Amino acid sequence: MVEYRPTIAITMGDPAGIGAEVIVKALSDPLLRSRARFIIFGMNEMLHYAADLAEINVFWWRDQCNNAPRHYDMDVVVLDYDQYSILSNAVHMPSQIGGEASMRFCLDAIEAAKAGTVDAVVTAPIAKESWKLAGYKYPGHTELFAEKTGTRNYAMMFAGGPLKVVLATIHVPLMAIWNVLNIGAVFHPLELLHKTLVESFDIPKPRIAVCGVNPHASENGQFGDEEARIIEPAMIMAREQGVDAHGPFPADTVFLRALRGEFDAVLAMYHDQGLIPVKLLAFDKSVNMTIGLPIIRTSPDHGTAFDIVGRNKANPGSMRAALDMAIDIAIKRHLRIQQPAPPAPSGGPTTP
Repeated sequence: MVEYRPTIAITMGDPAGIGAEVIVKALSDPLLRSRARFIIFGMNEMLHYAADLAEINVFWWRDQCNNAPRHYDMDVVVLDYDQYSILSNAVHMPSQIGGEASMRFCLDAIEAAKAGTVDAVVTAPIAKESWKLAGYKYPGHTELFAEKTGTRNYAMMFAGGPLKVVLATIHVPLMAIWNVLNIGAVFHPLELLHKTLVESFDIPKPRIAVCGVNPHASENGQFGDEEARIIEPAMIMAREQGVDAHGPFPADTVFLRALRGEFDAVLAMYHDQGLIPVKLLAFDKSVNMTIGLPIIRTSPDHGTAFDIVGRNKANPGSMRAALDMAIDIAIKRHLRIQQPAPPAPSGGPTTP
């Protein structure tokens, strides 16, 4: 049987960042291009510039962005948003036009995924400050994709090397965690994580470790009561739904236990609690995936890196990993949809 070859949308991110460079470098591998077709929502001029700096021959075709995305026979097509022009003084920094362009790339890619034109979306880094300058209120890709797909329960998952980590709270100030950390904020990510590990990572009975939020996971209430009041009730609810959840454990040791294979994934309570171990172990290969969406969305786990733009120094490893993950999950989802429904049990009543 010939393996399904999905179509992957790639948004270029902030035009003043390293998005164009890591996209060109990742897709320059013919082996990757043989696994899927790619539609880049971005700016052809910036991609050409990145290819010239890296001494990579152009391997893509261009189409106008005002032409609706469609199924192309070519391996790589750039939908060119040439109406945007990044001025020289806007390079290496956030800008209103960078926010407008990167938002347009995302919105059009989301619509293509909802319409079934593409099987997944991989997003290059945006500058949150650029979005703010352009008048958009979203703190990041995650919240944008959730709103535009009508998704209520979603979570950020990070896969890097041997670790898979999901966050109970996302883009909130550290001092505001106590306002959003509740039983639902722990229970829903546990459910989503279990389902994702089964369906997207072929782990039939995943073991999930849960971090405490206080030092030493509060050590029986000595350093706070959030473990007993919030985390443990959420874990009981998850276990009732078939989730094999363990903890809450002190965050300073649980990642080592996961690294040694005791657990398949970890639920962290806040952003840096989960991201520090992932980036420490696999900074150039970690992937950010939004779980709970009706569409597949992955992203490299790094920012715009304005400081190295135009110097041919960006490492494409995380972008390559995000593309590989999107392809793998898209193929699995396609095969799952194509599987015939199980036959009805025999011997039951028949409809005349």
